[in-house]
Amino acid sequence: MSVRTACPYCGVGCGVRAAPDGRALAVMGDAEHPANLGRLCSKGTALAKTVGLEGRLLHPMIGTRRVAWNEAIQRVAGRFAETIARHGPDSVAFYVSGQLLTEDYYAANKLMKGFIGSGNIDTNSRLCMASAVIAHKLAFGADLVPGCYEDLDLADLVVFSGHNAAWTHPVLYRRMEVARTRGQRHMVIDPRRTDTAEAADLHLALAPQSDVRLWNGLLADLIRRGAVDRGYVAAHVAGFADVEAELAQADQSPAAVAADCGVPLADLETFFRLFAETPRTVSLFSMGANQSAQGVAKGSAILNVHLATGRIGKPGACPFSITGQPNAMGGRETGGMATTLAGHMDFDDAGRARVQRFWGSPTIAPAAGLKAIDMFDAVADGRVKAIWIMATNPAVSLPNASRIRAALAACPFVVASDCMAETDTLSFAHVKLPALAWGEKDGTVTNSERRISRQRRLFDPPGEARADWKIIADVAAAMGYGDGFGWRNPAQVFREWARLTAYENAGRVLNLGPMATITPEAYEALEPVQWPVTAAGGTARLFTDGRYQTPDGRARMVPVAARGPAEATSGAFPLSLNTGRVRDHWHTMTRTALAPELCRHTPEPYVEMHPADAEPLGIGEGALTRVQTARGEAVALARLTDRQRPGSVFMPMHWTEAFAPSGRANPLVGPQVDPRSGQPEFKHTPARVRAYRETWRGFFLARGAWTAPSGLDLVWRRIPQAGCQLHEFAGRGDARERSAVQKALTRKAGDVLRYEDPAAGSLREAWIDGDRLDRVIFFTTVGALPPREWLADLFEADALTAADRMALLMGRPSGRAVDASPIVCACRGVRAGRIETAVAAGCATVDAVGEATGAGTSCGSCRPEIARLIAKGEVRHAA
Repeated sequence: MSVRTACPYCGVGCGVRAAPDGRALAVMGDAEHPANLGRLCSKGTALAKTVGLEGRLLHPMIGTRRVAWNEAIQRVAGRFAETIARHGPDSVAFYVSGQLLTEDYYAANKLMKGFIGSGNIDTNSRLCMASAVIAHKLAFGADLVPGCYEDLDLADLVVFSGHNAAWTHPVLYRRMEVARTRGQRHMVIDPRRTDTAEAADLHLALAPQSDVRLWNGLLADLIRRGAVDRGYVAAHVAGFADVEAELAQADQSPAAVAADCGVPLADLETFFRLFAETPRTVSLFSMGANQSAQGVAKGSAILNVHLATGRIGKPGACPFSITGQPNAMGGRETGGMATTLAGHMDFDDAGRARVQRFWGSPTIAPAAGLKAIDMFDAVADGRVKAIWIMATNPAVSLPNASRIRAALAACPFVVASDCMAETDTLSFAHVKLPALAWGEKDGTVTNSERRISRQRRLFDPPGEARADWKIIADVAAAMGYGDGFGWRNPAQVFREWARLTAYENAGRVLNLGPMATITPEAYEALEPVQWPVTAAGGTARLFTDGRYQTPDGRARMVPVAARGPAEATSGAFPLSLNTGRVRDHWHTMTRTALAPELCRHTPEPYVEMHPADAEPLGIGEGALTRVQTARGEAVALARLTDRQRPGSVFMPMHWTEAFAPSGRANPLVGPQVDPRSGQPEFKHTPARVRAYRETWRGFFLARGAWTAPSGLDLVWRRIPQAGCQLHEFAGRGDARERSAVQKALTRKAGDVLRYEDPAAGSLREAWIDGDRLDRVIFFTTVGALPPREWLADLFEADALTAADRMALLMGRPSGRAVDASPIVCACRGVRAGRIETAVAAGCATVDAVGEATGAGTSCGSCRPEIARLIAKGEVRHAA
């Protein structure tokens, strides 16, 4: 019997049907869920591979000692209470996550702001969405997303501003692919030619941080063309004259804008013209716009254009901020950010009094608390002496990450509640509290279109793991606040939260009033619904009547000026480093690395750069490359492509100490933030690159994970496989270094097949335990290493054959060629070589390739890459 639940990955909020069988799981998309209509991306499709108990934190720990829950709760409550008594409520902090459910978020916010009495709770959504939140509040009076996913079906033009939807929100992208068959056009604003840009009708590869200049130029052009909806502005918008005055401070001619943005004038004029001529336009903006020291200005510039043209609150027309995490919106609603109270209420006297009155709490935070970067700065300088980190990994995900690690190492008291036993952050925790994972949690999440969905429990809690809201409530009770946290189930938490949204509500759009009396049975059966919720049901679009949540009901246009990057490139650091996500991984890989198929498309860290930047440095495709900034250094494989803008480089942010300690991107990222939102500038850090120039390379396959011995200047990466773990490594030392690594890898017992050629610096060893392969080592100082795939396959065999043993000794499989081309379709395991063969055989469309190979027929996120391979094959054939 299947259970309807919601996916734990991105902000699309896909519905999932999951059928548990013991701890095993069958997963498919929920065709009845309006967010995805049955589709799932590669990550959602692989959810069943991530629900095992490998690596789980299952018992409370104090230091390295397993303890009972009561002792752990008393330790946390006692240390927090003691710290508050000695140093005041602002000496403690919570850092929480969009991976929490709404009920968890509500409990944490209530404890910190209403009972401890500090605003010091912030969320990792600060890194993703904070600038959009402030832009919404400035324009609309509250953090309100006006559109819905149906608008993406209805739009005639979709503008992707810093949004690689084909990778980050592939299910939504598939909906828009369908809309393109009826004529919908796509325009992408992004320095990189991403998969979304590759397939678009127009790509503006703008210079780093020139977005405000572009959107201001668009608005000026709309004014010149007479494309402003003067009637809408007169009736519903304030501030238009101020924005006009700001635009007049700069040359807004298309030629000047094109030059400043670094895009061809003809392309810019095409964008301006199509935007002016297309009333049904949706502008999607995401991390590329938000993650900037100008993030609020970028969001305001986008909103200004839509307000000036009246393209808001109408079918197929809206500005649309797309969230990155499954419950980023739920955190924003419940006060998970340091800058707001619950229910979209602010830290004014009326808001504070109202929330305190509803909670009946002894105190209320007097003002906004520390935003994420400021919070860890306060940990570093000793102002915050106790911090509780929930369901996130800031030692990896925050910028200037080495400083974050130093801050946590020096903090007197660090608590971490997490479902995993070992993360980069948990290594600093004095107390570790086992939380439930997806499939065990029970509660609600809110997606990017304000749609509330249920995450339902599929499995019984493993070990002693508890729900986050329950852990928070237990600590609150131990601190003496039990009367305010006496919930017995998540339905009671949700009911209280819904009541708060309706409490003394004289015009707040966020209102769940009809759900304030929801019964446990109705909560269990809750269907997806968009807030605000009325007696008639959910609400798809906001502002359909032109009224906003401002004192006079009018939206506000906000003047914004174009500025350069917060930190300029220089002779020492001439390149711009941009960081972001890859297609099949999620955040810091604690979940996706459990599914080997999700590690195939992008198996290890890379730095993407233009060939013109790489050639003078002697860096070739696939070469190990140093990436350096003023904050640190990383080593990653070079990917050379003209899809990367010259002068810029890109690195993904996912890798951790457990998977690629030298490939971590965020220690390189600068600490600059938007002054209003506090959101970091992940999209631009001055950088330089250099060849790594290793003296030897190797790989090691074993059934378990390996950690390199200390004291070696070694670059290594771990890549999960179906039956083993693949470790790639390289060094710059001599034979002694190789010998030290070999010694660390060698088993003390078992049969060994060994081949060594000292003259060539080559070594092969295969250790066999009974009839099964246990580990394999390959070293070389010259020449290429063999493909790894056939070796990984041998670990899945119950017994090695004589031919297998001979192949291990020879270092290559006998009698067959091995396709070592990159994986394109993670869902079906289809490699580029197989697709190229299908193209050569006559498959001229993505659907034809899918019929021949299966690629692109599941989640579809690989379809743009298949289209590139088809185009490449056509060019080769024409030549």
